[in-house]
Amino acid sequence: MVTFHKLCLNFCVFLICQCLCSAAVVSNKLHGAHEHLTKEREKDGPYSPQDQHVHYDDSGAHQNHFDHEAILGSSKEAEEYDTLPPEEAKKRLAILLKKMDTSHDGYIDRTELQAWILKSFMTLAEEEVQERMEDMDENGDGLVSWEEFIADTYGVLENTQNLQFNDDNYHLIKEDREMWEAADKNGNDILDEDEFKRFHSPEDYPEMRNIIINQTLKNKDTDKDGSISFQEFIGDKGALMDKENLLIEQNKFDHDFDRDNDGKLTGDEILYWIVPSNEDIANEEVTHLFASSDDDHDDLLSFEEVIEHHDIFVGSEATDYGDHLHNIHHLDDEL
Repeated sequence: MVTFHKLCLNFCVFLICQCLCSAAVVSNKLHGAHEHLTKEREKDGPYSPQDQHVHYDDSGAHQNHFDHEAILGSSKEAEEYDTLPPEEAKKRLAILLKKMDTSHDGYIDRTELQAWILKSFMTLAEEEVQERMEDMDENGDGLVSWEEFIADTYGVLENTQNLQFNDDNYHLIKEDREMWEAADKNGNDILDEDEFKRFHSPEDYPEMRNIIINQTLKNKDTDKDGSISFQEFIGDKGALMDKENLLIEQNKFDHDFDRDNDGKLTGDEILYWIVPSNEDIANEEVTHLFASSDDDHDDLLSFEEVIEHHDIFVGSEATDYGDHLHNIHHLDDEL
């Protein structure tokens, strides 16, 4: 879904002294890994896990508007959904529940919900790519040239080939260029939709993932040993952390990312740190939705439970109104 996304949506930035929220959210696939951080990456590196703190305010209260944008893939449709009266929202949700319930038993189990969320991630990624291409495609030929990408992302630059080391955006454009050339399969310096998907969401393509890893190492591996130590993991922000937060980050490093327990991150461990997998994000979102809605604790969600908690579900990637909202009216007779 859910590609760095957009979005995105939903892991605390590890290089900022915030710890991960326990409730899962799913903006990771709203914005492709590369696209999200082209515009919003931190100054000390091209990739970092997406934050999820915007899903909750400072008091821990749930922020529905954030979820709506994650579901719909656009703020305009999110605002449109926010105007629906509760009964209309419940009616539309009931239609979607019938589609989620592949076993046709009147309940949504964890497997069904996770499958639905993963499908939603794919739909949102497709929508995001199409929207980004439309934004960049100035001449309307259905393709994106390097010049169109640069103009849309950085503004018009006279000559990107002659940028100097200390120029603004030098490193970002250099990394974008590397990713662009890897995605440009026919080498014509113009990306069609399939190639743009690879550029926009390289984490979804095995042959592109090494570029993410290598670019991360260039920016984070200060001792150039080909791995990420804990000190490199926390970066300069570590000096601002108190002991408690350092211990939290150390625990995440040791137990969430350092899978072979060798005290450093290499290869796929780096990729997993930078781009959490769709499956993991979906699984955490399922846990979040069940914890919020399974009132009788039978590890199943009845239609009644979901509709009772419709405000949670319409604020979740699970319902993916971005895929169904415009086509929902002709389904009314299914109720």
